[in-house]
Amino acid sequence: MIIDLFHTRVDDLSLAQRRECFYRRMLAVRLCEERLLDLFTQGLVRGTVHTCLGQEACAIGVTSALDLARDIVCSNHRGHGHYLGYSGDFTGLIAEILGLSQGVCHGVGGSQHLHLRNLYTNGILGGMPPIAVGMALAEKRLNTGAVACIFLGDGAMAEGSCYEALNLAALWHAPVLFAVEQNQYAQTTHWSSQHAGSLQDRAPAFGVPTTVIDGNDVEAVYQTAGRLLAQMRTEGGPQMLFMNTYRLGPHSKGDDLRPPEEIAANRAVEPLKRLEDILGRDWCAEQHRQIATALDKTVNMLASEIK
Repeated sequence: MIIDLFHTRVDDLSLAQRRECFYRRMLAVRLCEERLLDLFTQGLVRGTVHTCLGQEACAIGVTSALDLARDIVCSNHRGHGHYLGYSGDFTGLIAEILGLSQGVCHGVGGSQHLHLRNLYTNGILGGMPPIAVGMALAEKRLNTGAVACIFLGDGAMAEGSCYEALNLAALWHAPVLFAVEQNQYAQTTHWSSQHAGSLQDRAPAFGVPTTVIDGNDVEAVYQTAGRLLAQMRTEGGPQMLFMNTYRLGPHSKGDDLRPPEEIAANRAVEPLKRLEDILGRDWCAEQHRQIATALDKTVNMLASEIK
């Protein structure tokens, strides 16, 4: 039932239907992340877990706009939402993080090193942008029409590899979508304490056009990503989609040093809350019940194998 949520072509839906589809997808990601944290607390997780709580609109909006039959997705240590948006493979993800052979990488990749078809993640901060550029260049030379999408955060934009990738993407006119999730913090350091100047103004210096949007608005993310991808397929070259969002959970599982009032203020405008105000509390509560029930069956089945 959960996987079916991710197999619908959203471009065939009306706005009302698309909102419902986006809500279900984001809710499924949110509930999966919460259960992974619970499994970690129980001592059942092999390795670490970095959740994307609060950033679901970025993951779902962009992956819903991609041509998943040919496009490439490169992600990072906080990549569960990207993986699920790409595949809907909850069983493969959870089993992987639990170290089980049913995992997408047979339990040896863990949370940060996932691979399925044209999706790749890596735990090295800033490690994937250069790889995405190389992949995009290969697709350009093969004339496949495919685009490489690289998800990165404001923390990765402190790494030199990010700027080398921007430079070469522009120089080679490679079809790369730099999807920046500006979640405000690198571990516990606010972006303003790490970066001088404006992050969104950096890519244009390399000749990479940048579009800045509200990353908590899943419809805006979907529409904007779709427009940029269409432009890249016809005109070539890279684009940056700069999405302002907020990480609701801690960096990993440790203490959270951010001001509680700051987190509370961002909870009031997070992606799921926004759609709940539109779709209605009763309808959303029923979706929560259905998806939670289905997800719990999967989690309990996999967890029982290692208890």
